[in-house]
Amino acid sequence: MRLAVRHTTHYTYDVPAIHGLQRLRLTPKSTQGQQIIDWQMRYENAREELSYEDQHHNTVTLVSVAEGARHVAIECTGTVETEDKAGIIGRHSGHLPLWSFMGQTPLTKPGPRLRGLLRETGTVGDDRLDWLHRLSAAVREGVAYRIGETGVTTTAEQALEQGSGVCQDHAHVFLAAARLADVPARYVSGYLMMDDRVEQDATHAWAEAHVDGLGWVGFDISNGISPDRRYVRVATGRDYRDAAPVTGISVGGRQAGMEVQVAVAQQTAEQ
Repeated sequence: MRLAVRHTTHYTYDVPAIHGLQRLRLTPKSTQGQQIIDWQMRYENAREELSYEDQHHNTVTLVSVAEGARHVAIECTGTVETEDKAGIIGRHSGHLPLWSFMGQTPLTKPGPRLRGLLRETGTVGDDRLDWLHRLSAAVREGVAYRIGETGVTTTAEQALEQGSGVCQDHAHVFLAAARLADVPARYVSGYLMMDDRVEQDATHAWAEAHVDGLGWVGFDISNGISPDRRYVRVATGRDYRDAAPVTGISVGGRQAGMEVQVAVAQQTAEQ
């Protein structure tokens, strides 16, 4: 399937910025199940300073904000060819060893609720893949999908305690529980083409766990499936902070608002 993606982020500042630097992880990965046909990034009141590959094989672009800017726009457009690999990414690669994805982070650090979830899910046993699907279902049941009740600093334990969250929270709870069970797991940010519309609510997030004989396997906890050809992988990491689409700092300008627009559609041969 060929997917056309458009992702625009608008920032406004209440006073003009003196200096700002944005770190962008907005370029999809070329990996098993997807091929990047083309990808462009355009900026308004910002310019690209450099691009590099981080420890997770994510493409990171640094852009500076123009002095005096009160509005910044970042637009990404491109085309990605995808295949349905039943969520299987394959063997581990990258600059970090596999064991580095077994350690908890501040966002996944488990507490009593997470340890209780792990007890309810049972032991991993010989069939790790089956256990991971059970874990995904348990997380989805324990954390209802509700927008606006959590944020980027919400931990897995907090989301599980309040019983609600979004895809980011589902991924963090899954990661925390998998790592507690000594299963390497990582966070994925990207895009999902919803079947009923082109305009999406936001970027999407899911998790991947390592299974002997298969390698990395994806689990979209929010939708109860493994990623298929409607998904585009952009960045991976130990948690959201490693794979966040946009992070940065500004001096002299306090951010007053941010608006994100995401559109994902199947591209026909005529296009």
